[in-house]
Amino acid sequence: MRKSLVVSLIAILMVVVVGSTALAASLRIGLSIPSLSMTWFSFLKNAVEQQAAEMGVELVTLDARNQVGKQMSDIEDMIVQGLDGVLLVPINVEALVPAVESLNAANIPVVTVDRRIVGAPTLCHVGADNVDGGRTAGLFIAHLLKGEGRVIELTGTPGSSPAIDRGSGFNEVIAQFPNIKVIAQQTGQFTRAEGMTVMENLIQAHPEFDAVFAHNDDMIVGAIEAIKGSGLKMDEVITVGFDAIEDALRAVKRQELDATIEQFPGDQAKTAFKILVDFVRTGEKPASNEIYIKPGLVMSGTLDKAENWPRVKAEF
Repeated sequence: MRKSLVVSLIAILMVVVVGSTALAASLRIGLSIPSLSMTWFSFLKNAVEQQAAEMGVELVTLDARNQVGKQMSDIEDMIVQGLDGVLLVPINVEALVPAVESLNAANIPVVTVDRRIVGAPTLCHVGADNVDGGRTAGLFIAHLLKGEGRVIELTGTPGSSPAIDRGSGFNEVIAQFPNIKVIAQQTGQFTRAEGMTVMENLIQAHPEFDAVFAHNDDMIVGAIEAIKGSGLKMDEVITVGFDAIEDALRAVKRQELDATIEQFPGDQAKTAFKILVDFVRTGEKPASNEIYIKPGLVMSGTLDKAENWPRVKAEF
């Protein structure tokens, strides 16, 4: 009798354990990314995948290919699939509002990471303080220019929160230096190819310039290729990017890029994903609706501050 009772208890415990494991594994979270052709988003995706694996969550990733219409359609697909939550990097601060409203109506919690939404409630936003990062870039360039010079600004995708915020912080600082002029502002759409093409055209239109600030590293890497292709010497032009991707760190090490702004995508991604999963599993809400990570300046003497530097360091 006692033996039968023990066997029964063990069987019940096994059912509970197996049932709990199945419950954890059944959790499905969507990740909607603007474009995996952009290096930074590939790194963010990898960080989220790592966190999902650690937390025993199935991740469904959809690439919007930098098309607002496709991203909205992707989110509708996630609703149809009945996913438990969505981690969203919106292409545009306002255009994705209807999609977020649809998620809310379906009782699917959404957390934005890197790029925010304006006009629809979300569980939380986790991102870098892009305004502060823009200010840091502006102060760095102003210091190297000694308060006087001509600057070209390569802006990001129009309407995206990083482009708005980085440009805002940068121009706020530059406005404090009356002898520094931003002689051209043009979008490179956050892509390397576009950054190179736009820079080639700007060099023709504005052959005399002293510095280039790009809202991300893909654009500044493309711009550097254009500058070198034009015959200009890199040590005569100040260049600053944003994101601290691997190619940018290599360029800093080669002294082709003066600095990049690190926004710690791994921390952003993992923090945002954990907030979303904890809420789905336990109902735990974050302490704040907005969590901002302070960016850091990465230049020749501070490469070890970059998240990606360990991946690059062995090459040198």
